[in-house]
Amino acid sequence: MFDNKEFFKTAFKEQLVSRLGKSMEEATAGDIYKILGNLIRENIGREWAETNQAYKADREKQMYYFSMEFLIGRLLGNNLLNLGMYDTVREGLKELGWDLETIEEQEPDAGLGNGGLGRLAACFLDSLASLGYAGHGCGIRYKYGLFEQKIVDGHQVELPDPWLQKGYVWEERREDKRVPVSFWGRVEVSEKNGRTVFETVGDEKIWAVPYDVPVIGYGSPHVNTLRLWSAESAVDPAILRSGAQSGPANKGYYQFLDYNRSVESISEFLYPDDSGYEGKLLRLKQQYFLCSAGLRSVLRTFEKLGLPFSELPRKVAVHINDTHPTLVIPELMRILIDEKGFGWDEAWSLTIRTVSYTNHTLMSEALEKWPVNMVRELLPRVYMIIEEINKRFCGMLLERFPGRQDLVSRMAIIESGQVKMAHLAVVGSYSVNGVARLHTELLKNDVMKPFYGLFPERFNNKTNGIAHRRWLMHANPELSRLVCDGIGTGWIENPERLQELERFKNDSLFREEILRIKHGNKQRLSGEIRQKQGIAVDPESLFDVQVKRLHGYKRQLLNALHIMHLYHAIKDDPTAERLPRTFIFAAKAAPAYFLAKCIIKLIHAVMDTVNRDPQMEGRLKVVFLENYSVSLAEKIIPAANVSEQISTAGKEASGTGNMKFMMNGALTVGTLDGANVEMHERIGAENMFLFGLRSEEVMDYYKHGGYWAREIYERDPRVKRVLDDLIVPGPFCRHDREFEVIYQSLLDHNDEFFVLRDFADYADTHAAVERAYWDAQDWAAKSIVNIAHSGHFSSDCTVKRYASEIWKIHPVRNAFEIR
Repeated sequence: MFDNKEFFKTAFKEQLVSRLGKSMEEATAGDIYKILGNLIRENIGREWAETNQAYKADREKQMYYFSMEFLIGRLLGNNLLNLGMYDTVREGLKELGWDLETIEEQEPDAGLGNGGLGRLAACFLDSLASLGYAGHGCGIRYKYGLFEQKIVDGHQVELPDPWLQKGYVWEERREDKRVPVSFWGRVEVSEKNGRTVFETVGDEKIWAVPYDVPVIGYGSPHVNTLRLWSAESAVDPAILRSGAQSGPANKGYYQFLDYNRSVESISEFLYPDDSGYEGKLLRLKQQYFLCSAGLRSVLRTFEKLGLPFSELPRKVAVHINDTHPTLVIPELMRILIDEKGFGWDEAWSLTIRTVSYTNHTLMSEALEKWPVNMVRELLPRVYMIIEEINKRFCGMLLERFPGRQDLVSRMAIIESGQVKMAHLAVVGSYSVNGVARLHTELLKNDVMKPFYGLFPERFNNKTNGIAHRRWLMHANPELSRLVCDGIGTGWIENPERLQELERFKNDSLFREEILRIKHGNKQRLSGEIRQKQGIAVDPESLFDVQVKRLHGYKRQLLNALHIMHLYHAIKDDPTAERLPRTFIFAAKAAPAYFLAKCIIKLIHAVMDTVNRDPQMEGRLKVVFLENYSVSLAEKIIPAANVSEQISTAGKEASGTGNMKFMMNGALTVGTLDGANVEMHERIGAENMFLFGLRSEEVMDYYKHGGYWAREIYERDPRVKRVLDDLIVPGPFCRHDREFEVIYQSLLDHNDEFFVLRDFADYADTHAAVERAYWDAQDWAAKSIVNIAHSGHFSSDCTVKRYASEIWKIHPVRNAFEIR
């Protein structure tokens, strides 16, 4: 029905009547979205079933990607694009009186993720299906997303994100595939038939109910699955009614309510506040819930193959995305030993040949640790297994390094009353990968150096990638069409062919088209900003964009301080010719991260001052777009001229926003951090703007000292002026010491992320950006070079490396080519 516009229109009108009892004249935009989503689901239902049947029939090895986040964004437009139906549906809807872009706006951004970790997982799922791999996602179906961000008087206010309030057209509840998950209780040990048996009694059982979301491959009959687990009560309320007393004396009733509330909380919020014990406990519950439910589902699928469990590593790959799903390792051991009857050595061999691990951070505070008492009480049998893994691992270390108790303590999984999840992940997996070459080298040579010395064969690099079809074809269709006109369509399925664009960098007509398309995208974003923020933005100005999670190491503060400096420079010399610039921010700060929220307040103070000052008109504008999301990113990124990737060198594991901006023709202002290093190697320093400390210099400061932020404050009048602006009433500070927390972080706490150390170089680099932007043709040439080399950073390329080098899976074609 989607191959023909007229068939589509007829089917659509029939569905509208049969499902909703409405005519086209009565339908709302929400109705149109719902019917269109249902039509797509029905259209791919057969392929979805056939994909799963083919995997089973051919006994294909399948990969399961366990992640606490899947930041999938909106699926309507992406699914239509991948199915090759976008233009047909757009034209058909237009003839029925509706604009497809308006209908896409009806879909909520799925509240299943927060930042780069979750977006990477979503990009991987898209590439896995498009390339024909048997690869699925395993996550949690959060009732509420991280939070909906509102800005009130410059302050971030967190509101619930009820993204499921109107239902979710793409999901399918699979009641028949629910599995039990247990918490608490105690372990009883006994002997049965000559073997030791461990049984958990007095535990609290809940149901994990899966909701499946189809993952549609581009131009492919493959439809893989994102399985999201919802926590539900395992107690039938009816049993409480027999003999129940009325009124408050009915303890059974109230105990049920407490139990039911605690169960629902497991899949209620993404990243509950863990600043207190209860929040930490809930996070641990979430992680075990995901791991236990996901593994039971994986093993049930494996058992349908009719193979012995010795074949598990040959048919199943379980990948853990960061440390959050690390409990997969002891949980798999528990199932193999307690339920399948394996001995320890056999179970351990199967486990470490099945599980692989991606590390996403070098920051010690982000390498998860859990209190021993919490793990022991909540997961008594799992803790016993972790304890045994640790005992055996430490014993092996002492045999290999006699007398090195210091080394054993550093590498132990359980140490100082904490369970170290990153250590467990490394010890219990066959592959440990970083997400950019620099990040991996820092892992091997610093953060996990002793583990690399012990298991060098396990460590490898897999630089992150992005779904180029979403971030170029869907987000920037005009640029996509220009690329196709220039080099054909081969890049869509082979993104590295984008390199062929480089031959147009000196083509004046092609450069003009690049500039025209960018200007059109800026006009659309300007309209969005005026509509949402009430701010008039000049699309002729340079759009300088920093959109990402708000964190100290990402250094939105450096950007804000530099804008304050530019403001002073204009005020000091108002007649000087200046390039009109618009600085655009979007970011959420974690609710408990006070410093980050203060930085948001500072950005709004700067925005208010700059935008109200008549002398800034035509020179300087600042915008903060609230409630950053995937769908908002799809509007911002194609419009950016400059991409701010200014993290402290050695702190950003990779970044993926840098790749999205690059693919859309923005030029990077950045440090040599994360994947910026590899971008620089491909396009050269002349096509980006580098500044700041190198990672080895940062590491040297951390290890040996020698950095004094106050010296820079005293020496550089620009720095002194903007820092004094934080605490002295003036253009940015409404009352005495308003931003003292930020001031103290930089001077009293010696500027942990070297904001002041890099300030002068950053300011000089921005002066170079201004000079370069005046030459529009040369800027366009640099933009073309960036686009041309962005295909290397497609998630298609990354997934191929994971598939061949880690998961050992291959594209599945034969079962489908018959059709």
